[in-house]
Amino acid sequence: MTSVQRKPIDNNSLPTEKIDRVTAFNKKKRSNGRTILNKLFIYTCLTIGAVLFIYPFVWMLSASLAPEKQMSSLVLFPETISFNSYAQVVDKIPIIRSLINSLFVSLSVTFGVIVFGSMIAYALTNLEFKGKNLIFYIIIFTMTLPFQITLIPQYILMVKFSWVDSYLALIVPYLINGLSIIIFQQYFKTIPKDMIDAARIDGCNEFRILFRILWPNSVPAIVTVGIMTFMGVWNEVLWPIIVIRNENLMTMPQLVTLFAVGGRAESQLGVKLAAATMLALPIVIAYAFFQRYFIQSMASSGLKE
Repeated sequence: MTSVQRKPIDNNSLPTEKIDRVTAFNKKKRSNGRTILNKLFIYTCLTIGAVLFIYPFVWMLSASLAPEKQMSSLVLFPETISFNSYAQVVDKIPIIRSLINSLFVSLSVTFGVIVFGSMIAYALTNLEFKGKNLIFYIIIFTMTLPFQITLIPQYILMVKFSWVDSYLALIVPYLINGLSIIIFQQYFKTIPKDMIDAARIDGCNEFRILFRILWPNSVPAIVTVGIMTFMGVWNEVLWPIIVIRNENLMTMPQLVTLFAVGGRAESQLGVKLAAATMLALPIVIAYAFFQRYFIQSMASSGLKE
């Protein structure tokens, strides 16, 4: 019979392995504890920030539904609910007409910015021509100019074109937006050029490539530009005050501003809050529906192919 030789046991190895396992377990436990504390700190800060941002809007909404006597407190839930403030806003100013004006102007500018911005971005991304880099730098330069610098020249142009007190004065100056061009350009760079080359081989012209191929693959960028443009145009007050004097053509922010500071609200806080709530609701609703695309575009804007 052959004898089986056993490997001698190293008595010193067992304690060392146990110590290593205990040390690893303790490190993992401490790491998990730090991770939980970090998450707790982050969520606490986010919760406090969310409350600070949301509370004024929630209070404005609840206060606009409360009687005038109960608005001195900051209670979120009034004892009684009244729509009297909203009724007074509708009676005192043409708020519905201004809402239609704001929707028309904001949607028209948003559509124009998406179309023209994507066309310029497509040319800068996929076409070769002289002066392309110069045009790009000029676009970047225009983004650094304050709006107040171009305010007077734009107004002079509106007067020369006889566009004062017309929708054209509210729409045309905003149809080209530098930020939208940059967003579209960065997003178009993530789309494979082989797809564009294949479309050219199949006989597609540049407009068909842009609107039939790039647009369906750039929904997050389109939604992002749309939300940002819509919000910017909707909240614009200074330019409409300068070029619009006819009350039937006033946008909602312009009319609400003149109503709140011009004395027509008669120092009634509830009426002012009701007008401000009606002004803010369309933006909140639009962002609530399209926030998923907005976040997706912001997250993918820096990705490269």
